[in-house]
Amino acid sequence: MKKKSLNAQKINHKFIKNLLNKDFIKPIFSKFEKKLNNRESFLVAVSGGSDSLALAFLSKCYEKKHGANFNYCIIDHNLRKDSSKEAEKVCKILKKINIKCKIIKWEGPKPSSNIQAIARLKRYSLLSSECLRLKLNNILLGHHKNDLNENFFIRMTRGSGLKGLVSLGEKTKINNINYIRPLLEFSKKQLEKVTLNVFNNFINDPSNLNKDFKRVRVRKLIENLKNEGLDENKLILTIKNLKTANYALDFYADQNIKDNLNFVLNKKKATLNKNFFLQPNEVILRSLNIVMKKISNKYYSPRGKSTNLLIKEIKSHSKFKKMTLGGCLFQKINETIIISKESG
Repeated sequence: MKKKSLNAQKINHKFIKNLLNKDFIKPIFSKFEKKLNNRESFLVAVSGGSDSLALAFLSKCYEKKHGANFNYCIIDHNLRKDSSKEAEKVCKILKKINIKCKIIKWEGPKPSSNIQAIARLKRYSLLSSECLRLKLNNILLGHHKNDLNENFFIRMTRGSGLKGLVSLGEKTKINNINYIRPLLEFSKKQLEKVTLNVFNNFINDPSNLNKDFKRVRVRKLIENLKNEGLDENKLILTIKNLKTANYALDFYADQNIKDNLNFVLNKKKATLNKNFFLQPNEVILRSLNIVMKKISNKYYSPRGKSTNLLIKEIKSHSKFKKMTLGGCLFQKINETIIISKESG
């Protein structure tokens, strides 16, 4: 290694160490490092916003302290004219603390409606593919406390059930990949302060001000509710209490799968006995969603309304033969339901 590179590394290490000793960063990192396992390797999803840059910095600190392996990437959705330039700018920003960030481009046609939802799905798909390519099992995401609150209200406007209302958890496992959100207890302001101290810069996404998007309108609604006396701590407590009830239902859904379902053909096919559908409806719904995601290899399960219609068809019609949903084919053979991946 060249002498200049060695000196740069020493300066970089000293810079990070000095930042970690700052009163407002030290407690954040202390909580952050307890959420990770230094025997694991990670893919860090960066977007260029203050929250994701803070995530990248904390990950680099963890890497320095514990010797864990981190990879960094940014998804260029190519939905805006300057998105590629912004992605390159983010990579330059991260070089300040010796982070090499890979740009992954979303190729192909782009949606003209429901843009944010489709882009989010594509982002997870590209992150998952990169994780598999690198033979990793963990993706770190920069969601924070504000995202948690916004997600709660967005799901409420859709009439979501309990699982939907608390869907943004610290750890979600889908197809052997852990989607980890270690920043949920920190506010956007806290993370922005970290980023400005480390990088003195971040990317402002103009869509964050576009009222055509529901998330932006909900963000404004939450601010207005604060003016009406909404206690943020009580909202967080409510979400926490709902999560406790959600865990209980997940336990019974897992039990239903263990007792009444068998996977075959490398978990690409499943057989359900008749007792599977004798549970409370919410337990059946959750059980089916777990199975569908495992077989279809999709990040999201179908809307609850669609799954409930399928359950109703299976339970109430003796002549039920077959139906497709969520990338899966459901077929009835005698008293058994066979689930396989939908062809094509």
